[in-house]
Amino acid sequence: MTRRTPVTLYVSAWQVQSLLLAYPGEHLRGHARLAREAAAALPGPIATPLHRFLDHVEATGVDDLAAEYVAVFDHRRRCCPFLTYYAHGDTRKRGIALLSMKQTYAAAGLRLSDDELPDHLAVVLEFAATEPEVGRKLLLEHRAGVELLRLALRDVSAPWADVLESVSATLPPLVGDEREAVARLAAEGPPEEQVGLAPFAPPSYMPDPVGNRR
Repeated sequence: MTRRTPVTLYVSAWQVQSLLLAYPGEHLRGHARLAREAAAALPGPIATPLHRFLDHVEATGVDDLAAEYVAVFDHRRRCCPFLTYYAHGDTRKRGIALLSMKQTYAAAGLRLSDDELPDHLAVVLEFAATEPEVGRKLLLEHRAGVELLRLALRDVSAPWADVLESVSATLPPLVGDEREAVARLAAEGPPEEQVGLAPFAPPSYMPDPVGNRR
């Protein structure tokens, strides 16, 4: 955390971002009101993109937003919200990464439901809001994935790109090797080996088609 930005502001931002990256269900309007109130207290670089997204939410019907969510996150491989996928694709290493994240959550007392994968960005942000230091470390470990998702959403003009802009604003500026890692992953894409994930999650939650946190 930086000295100028209290950890409580990051906690609030991560909680809001987590809510807004979940599937737009029946609680969306209530979440949007809470998010608007919380965003008012956040620094400009974090708050401004959230306000843009919330403007879109207010102008869009829930059913239309849900359909847009599915079109973006379920049917576009490069818009996968599961962070370990960007580093490991459908390989054995991704299974190990998922298990490691589950163990990190369990050590902090967080138990996920059977239909939640630990690397969904909304889950990581929710964890960061309750365990800021450990959660921030996870976000930094998967920074390349966060930035690739942000760029992919921006490329397809998806409204959730603004939420990713806000997430990125809670993290240090990209420099040196981090910037190179993002460029390399963007150019090469994730590995393509299609093995090794079955012990850690059912096939219905693997990318392509991409399962989402709902």
